[in-house]
Amino acid sequence: LAPGKGRFTAAARDELIHVLTLYRDAIGTPITIFFDGSSSPRGPRVKTESSEIEILYSRAGQTADDLIERAAHRFQPYGEVLAVTDDHAERDTVIAMGGSASSCWNFILAIQSTLGELREDIQQHNRKERNRFNRGR
Repeated sequence: LAPGKGRFTAAARDELIHVLTLYRDAIGTPITIFFDGSSSPRGPRVKTESSEIEILYSRAGQTADDLIERAAHRFQPYGEVLAVTDDHAERDTVIAMGGSASSCWNFILAIQSTLGELREDIQQHNRKERNRFNRGR
């Protein structure tokens, strides 16, 4: 996500948050992002102004997996819960709790597809508006 930066750097974390914010805007579904707080890269943590995207960091003695499992259980009454992780055991746990799970790669493909469709929709809308504006002259 952050070319030239390590996978577990603050820059990669911030770029992930940025991309997921765009994705959230495209799908209109709230997103919660969990990070291991004890192993999170140093650097300022991005704060979001939206109530539709939540960023949580685990505390000392806790892992992001602990938070994911708790959320999978608690969020079930409110709709589908999707956990994105390459940890097979974590995916199995979330599925056993009634949630859904995706590998990181499959989720990246879904994001790219959704954002591509959004780009096309915006371009089409802009063309229509430009044509409508030019006809009115």
